[in-house]
Amino acid sequence: MAINFISDLHLDQSRPHINDYFIEYLKNVEKDITDLYILGDLFEYWVGDDDPMDGLGDVREAIIAAGEQIDIWYMHGNRDFLVSKKICKSLNIELLEDPHLLNKDGMRILLLHGDTLCTDDHDYQTFRSMVRSNKWQDEMLSKSLDERLEIANNLRKKSVEANQEKGEDIMDVNEDEVRSLINNYEPDVIIHGHTHRPNIHWYGNVTRYVLGDWYSNFFILSFDSKKFTINKGSLK
Repeated sequence: MAINFISDLHLDQSRPHINDYFIEYLKNVEKDITDLYILGDLFEYWVGDDDPMDGLGDVREAIIAAGEQIDIWYMHGNRDFLVSKKICKSLNIELLEDPHLLNKDGMRILLLHGDTLCTDDHDYQTFRSMVRSNKWQDEMLSKSLDERLEIANNLRKKSVEANQEKGEDIMDVNEDEVRSLINNYEPDVIIHGHTHRPNIHWYGNVTRYVLGDWYSNFFILSFDSKKFTINKGSLK
């Protein structure tokens, strides 16, 4: 039986085609896989566990049901880093640290969301350090739900505006950072998302898989019997 890796679904009520496909995928996963690894940005945003997840009730139920059949592992992304261990438990999923080293079939597979590799984007890394701090998160979660939703909307708008002024290379991974990761963890394979630039890169004996988003096409990386395969196709 295989294990699957996905990321960057950005589930939101404004993208029902993604929600619907993900629900159908979850209904059938136990036939093919034993584990599902979600490497960040499952949700478009997450401002606290008291958010009612408007329009995502069916997704929630599908995740819970799938979690009773297979092991689902989840890693924070840059959009949903406020998802708590408590809500993960209620969804039948296990929260992973970033990065996470997975040993499977004699292979060392290093998993991460991918934003920590984009070190040339200094403004983003400064922002990331701020919002990942306990102080910022405590202050954020102390605000009302409406206030948090407004802050999240404003942050997304600013992010879009800022990215339009940045070069494509700045928002991609830094190759020196990748090599540093290889030296520190000695993986056989690295898997991450975040950049929305699906590809395969090689560093000697190390392979780096970049997962794709699900905006118009689904993207699933499968691992079975020491072999990786990519399954992708249109959501329409």
